[in-house]
Amino acid sequence: MTDLMTKFEPSRADEDSFWFDGEATFVREGPEPEPVYDLEERTARFGEAIIDFAKKIPRGPLTDRIIGQLVGAGTSVGANYVDADDSVSKKEFLKCVGTCKKEARETKYSLRMAVRAVPELKPDARKLWLEAKQLHLVFAKIWRSGKQRREEHK
Repeated sequence: MTDLMTKFEPSRADEDSFWFDGEATFVREGPEPEPVYDLEERTARFGEAIIDFAKKIPRGPLTDRIIGQLVGAGTSVGANYVDADDSVSKKEFLKCVGTCKKEARETKYSLRMAVRAVPELKPDARKLWLEAKQLHLVFAKIWRSGKQRREEHK
């Protein structure tokens, strides 16, 4: 029982295995749209896509909670990025970026729970999960780089 209570650090392979079921991860059916490099626009589009996805989830006692968590986390990524972009200090910027990182990770978790509740939504959820993963990695890199620079200047 105590093993269930210890913190489990999954590898990327473990995390990805849920979404890809042994499929090759680099096969593309067609050209991908150009990536958006404006993080404010990218996170806004992500929040909109999360809202659209949440509308596909059937309402019920279990799913209502999942929908709330999913929409809350998915739209908070962009809201916190806007706060970071308007921050008045490096410390405030890093705090907001850290929150973006946490919200992106929470979105990945909520997407996984949504798929558990409604398995037929897995293909749509997978695309959003991949974007949440990329956003998490982007904000983690910004946060680490900012922390490192702050430490160097002390």
